[in-house]
Amino acid sequence: IGVLYAGKLVYGNYGRPEDLEVVKKKNVELKGSVLLLRAGKISFAEQVANAEKERVAAVLIYPDTQDYSFRTDTVLYGHVHLGSGDPYTPGFPSFEHTQFAPTLSSGLPKILAQTITANNAAALLHSGFKGKLDVPYDLGGIENITVEVNNMLVNREIHNVFGVIKGFTDPDRYVVLGAQRDAWGEGYAKATVGTSILMELARAVHKMVEEDGFRPRRSIVFASWSAGEYGSVGATEWLEAYMSSIDKNVFTYISLDGVVMGRGSFMASASPLLYSLLERTMKEVKQHCMVIQFLYRPDKWESKVMRPMMMDDPAYPFLAFAGIPSVSFHFISSNSESYTYYGTNLDNIDHLNYQTNHHTSEMTAAAAQFAGQMALRLVHDHLLSLDVSRYKSLLTTTVTGVFQRIRQLSQSGQLKNVSPTWLSSARGSFQRAADSITNDIENTDLSDNEACRILNNRIMRIEHTLLSPYVSPVETPFRHLLLGRGPHTLTSIAETDDMEELHTQLALATWNLQGCANAMVGNIWDLDNQI
Repeated sequence: IGVLYAGKLVYGNYGRPEDLEVVKKKNVELKGSVLLLRAGKISFAEQVANAEKERVAAVLIYPDTQDYSFRTDTVLYGHVHLGSGDPYTPGFPSFEHTQFAPTLSSGLPKILAQTITANNAAALLHSGFKGKLDVPYDLGGIENITVEVNNMLVNREIHNVFGVIKGFTDPDRYVVLGAQRDAWGEGYAKATVGTSILMELARAVHKMVEEDGFRPRRSIVFASWSAGEYGSVGATEWLEAYMSSIDKNVFTYISLDGVVMGRGSFMASASPLLYSLLERTMKEVKQHCMVIQFLYRPDKWESKVMRPMMMDDPAYPFLAFAGIPSVSFHFISSNSESYTYYGTNLDNIDHLNYQTNHHTSEMTAAAAQFAGQMALRLVHDHLLSLDVSRYKSLLTTTVTGVFQRIRQLSQSGQLKNVSPTWLSSARGSFQRAADSITNDIENTDLSDNEACRILNNRIMRIEHTLLSPYVSPVETPFRHLLLGRGPHTLTSIAETDDMEELHTQLALATWNLQGCANAMVGNIWDLDNQI
């Protein structure tokens, strides 16, 4: 289907809200324009969503030579769906037998979007602009350009592939290790390394069970996802298909996508429940990996290593959509947080070898060991290696942001008869519930299988009950109260300018948090709250 549009060309830097504010303050009209953005800082989907809010007609995204060191004729690949999964079956599975009528995802943009090369961008910016492409460019808004996108909508059948090693005590509980196996071009760092690690870990654990007498308490699922390049489609459809039961079975997801991007540094993104396991694994692996040995410091590792999980992270749907504690990690080059060839046809073995200083095999082995250590700890220990105390800091910081916003609006007279007191009370209930789990762990015989299963049930409820029950997964798929995306999140409540929306969402968020605290306590006669 060919779509044609002509409009004024406007340069919008990275397309972040603050970038577009700069454009508007310069009295450059965004409505109906063709917005030229450079890739980076945020995902393509977020760039296009921000542009659509300003009623831009089309978006062109290019790799600026300031951010990307590769050839200027290199094409970027990606998607602009502000969500994950099949965009025509949001919130429900796209299986043939489901017979759902096609439904457009709320995250699917209604404006044109296209990536172009740096050479293309330089040609567009040849007059009236000033920047880093050896041509002058500024904000623009003068020259008319024409954008034509020719896409063809077709159905494609995809297949996820699973391998399972069943647990010997609690086979109905399982950790999932997953990797996408498809990529644009060669996709060596993006798909090949992760898939290779997935296969070797499956082979190694199977050998441990068959030949070495290893008896994992819980099951391990090895998942090879399809259509990852279109927004974790295969993985998300699986989550949507088993949404009603998956929180009772899957207790952790470990992503193997992009685990080796270089050598010299290390970073990770995860649910706070997994922070302690990450730290323990770094201690165990550092003897065999100089990168971990250099980075790990008992008092500083978190600030050096941990990063917020972004929406385009393959682990994000598991965490924010399905409420499963999830982790992704990456060995990267020193002083870098990205792999410049990701999402291009230059993602091949030669470029990855260059980034790892020709130690790709060594780094791949280290990544496999890191993922394997986490998985084995999770399926072997009597008690799940999920630390309930690690959510306290994030919750306190986020609730404080809401407090400050409400105080500011109340003092200015914009907000009346709204108090954050009950939110504070719910936060207290959450913290007391977390403390009660910690205390019960200390006073429980961990060799008692039934006692451990009861404790593990309480721990497994936390992430899932942080999903808001008050929003639809069709309209707002990432329902997590603290780590999700949408008006229901505490972060959004602390930023909204709509007073009626703030009032409503504050009440719903309070009950969401209180409900999580109640679920953590377990027995109704042990509830301790004033709400």
